Amino acid sequence: MAQSLKHVGRHVASRKKVAVAYRVVPGEPENCLVVPTESLEAAHHDSLMKLIESNAGQNAEELADAMNRSMLPDGMNMLKGFHKYGKIYKMKTSEIQMTPDNKSSVMLDELNRLIADAKGITVADLAISGPEATTVAEVKSMPTAATTTTAATAANETVLDDTTLATQYRSQADALYKEAKRLREQAEELVPTKRKTKASAKET
Repeated sequence: MAQSLKHVGRHVASRKKVAVAYRVVPGEPENCLVVPTESLEAAHHDSLMKLIESNAGQNAEELADAMNRSMLPDGMNMLKGFHKYGKIYKMKTSEIQMTPDNKSSVMLDELNRLIADAKGITVADLAISGPEATTVAEVKSMPTAATTTTAATAANETVLDDTTLATQYRSQADALYKEAKRLREQAEELVPTKRKTKASAKET
């Protein structure tokens, strides 16, 4: 029978697996902090999963507490290392589904409400306090597929706009060149006549 694990879930929209470092962000009870496990290099992924499956990981109220007491293979503190490497993201608790095993699942926002009710406190009170709270609040939000697509589309539109403008400028330049050539030809018809007149006057 598969082991039931705390701290593991998935992003509902993308179905990508995540490790939930903090179920609640200080001052933002609707948000949590997650580590998308598929984005980790192999050594970091294995270290995190071993920690989650360990007694230390499963006994921790928040996974981040255990991460703060563990090291990555390169000797860096796991929690600080993932923060430094940009592997911790802020997401809505309503977008994260906890999956302790293959048969059970619960939305994180609902789980937070159940835990808060059982403790007789609010969801906001579940958030950590102390020095780490400042670091947690600085974590960036995870870009969504829609945001990435929009950014890419905007970049493409900028390139297309520049290309279109360049084409228009060349077209205008060609038109101006033809117009200038036509005017020069007309001027040449007049100027040589004057020159001939001057030359004839000198000869006489």
